[in-house]
Amino acid sequence: MADEGLLAGAELLQLYPAPTGATQALRGVDVVVRPGRVTAITGPSGSGKSTLLAILALRERPAGGELRWRGRAVSALGRRDLHRIRRREIGWIAQVPGHCLFPQLTARRQLTQVARLRRVHPDPDAALRALDLTARAGARLAAMSGGEQQRLAVAAAAVGPPALIVADEPTAELDDDTAELVLAHLRSCATAGAGVVMATHDARAVAFADTVLHLSRGVLSGTTSQTDNGRAHATAIDGQGRIQLPAAALALFPAGQVVVTVRDGHVELHP
Repeated sequence: MADEGLLAGAELLQLYPAPTGATQALRGVDVVVRPGRVTAITGPSGSGKSTLLAILALRERPAGGELRWRGRAVSALGRRDLHRIRRREIGWIAQVPGHCLFPQLTARRQLTQVARLRRVHPDPDAALRALDLTARAGARLAAMSGGEQQRLAVAAAAVGPPALIVADEPTAELDDDTAELVLAHLRSCATAGAGVVMATHDARAVAFADTVLHLSRGVLSGTTSQTDNGRAHATAIDGQGRIQLPAAALALFPAGQVVVTVRDGHVELHP
């Protein structure tokens, strides 16, 4: 991989068992996560967003392709190494906040416990203040609303901050003001050097990201990146030279076949 960044995947493949045979959740996805950048992964339900997140968070091993963490092949890492990286260097925000929090601890103790595990000096009061949770510092999960739990999950994942923060729908069901708090906190982590990746259906989060990866049926169909001149859109070409055409272009090829012509430095597609 020429540009490995913090975390890089090439030709990522993931399979899940199904009654009719193995189902491909991801098919040849290439992705690079860079420090200081916020990446959003979008796509319809079933497109592979959560699967890709689980792989990037090192919670699942891909069935195929290559994944590298800080230039080192993840396939060469043992269980102890993976456990250490997940605990100290990756913040995980689950779609259901309670799945990544300690139910027996108060909000403030949640943050100090994560800091102890990551071996960093905590500032729980600042994190609670940034996410408007100061008044809930002594509350346990059962006494908190869904939105409060979601903000607490973000605060816990961001302790340090770690090298990588991976979030599954971090602004889902939040009003505009609360979503802005969450996105601002994630941006502060990126500014401090963390790589931030989030799967989202939320247009607010998509507009906030530096790079947007568009997934469709387990394939990376395109990317959108923030540039000095605005947003730049590109259709992805995977390691095998395959591209996925947008729906408007597919309508031009009703027979499902295409003639490819290379002419004067560009490519033409004809029915």
